[in-house]
Amino acid sequence: MTFKPARLLIALLAVAAVPAFAQNVAVVNGKAIPSSRVDAVVKQVVAQGQQPDSPQLRELIKKDLIGREVMMQEAEKQGYGKNAAVKEQLENARQQIITNALVMDYVKKNPVSDADVKAEYDKAVAAASAEKEYHVRHILLATEAEANDVIAKLKGGAKFEDLAKQSKDTGSAANGGDLDWATPSSFPPVFSQAFVNLQKGGVTEKPVQTPNGWHVIKVDDIRAVKLPPLEEVKGQVQEGLMQKKVQAYQEELVKKAKVQ
Repeated sequence: MTFKPARLLIALLAVAAVPAFAQNVAVVNGKAIPSSRVDAVVKQVVAQGQQPDSPQLRELIKKDLIGREVMMQEAEKQGYGKNAAVKEQLENARQQIITNALVMDYVKKNPVSDADVKAEYDKAVAAASAEKEYHVRHILLATEAEANDVIAKLKGGAKFEDLAKQSKDTGSAANGGDLDWATPSSFPPVFSQAFVNLQKGGVTEKPVQTPNGWHVIKVDDIRAVKLPPLEEVKGQVQEGLMQKKVQAYQEELVKKAKVQ
């Protein structure tokens, strides 16, 4: 049996049409939704660990894309694409997407080395060795007179933890005024300056005033600042160094630009 020319042409057209149709997951009012869009969303969902790739996931994504396309077409039909505010948002989104692509490519071509991470970590360790952490307690009172009364009782032998029960700081009062371990920079300067020169077990001689009231402060203990092992913070250090690189790259481009 031989094909007539007309039948042969129809058969060839049908075969040629199959791959083109397979490239789309749907056609909405004549607008095609390419399968590559589904693939991209699936890749993102899987990478985030939300769900594994599956026919059910792909069907959900397909329905979502169809719903979006229908809404998009209706929005365009009603003229929202010509709205000035919408155009401005689109331009902002366009800039963000394009600059993100630039940054991702820059990061790929200029990676942070393990040696850079180790050097940055060692620098932080050296800086931390000069810092101290303090285990501090405090009693917050409404007036200076009340605070002086507490200091007098402490000098008379009263226990700090017992007197802390009257503290206005209800969050720490039940725990004997305990504020846990912290560096001086974690507190307001007027507060930290009052205890950094105290020895272990020392109590402020005078009440310390802050916007919250009058404080009596005790230093339970002092130790050198401890940093977690490099293995635990490697990712954070690496990210911080990369941010610095990208910032420097941006500043370099700004210097070269003609800005009026």
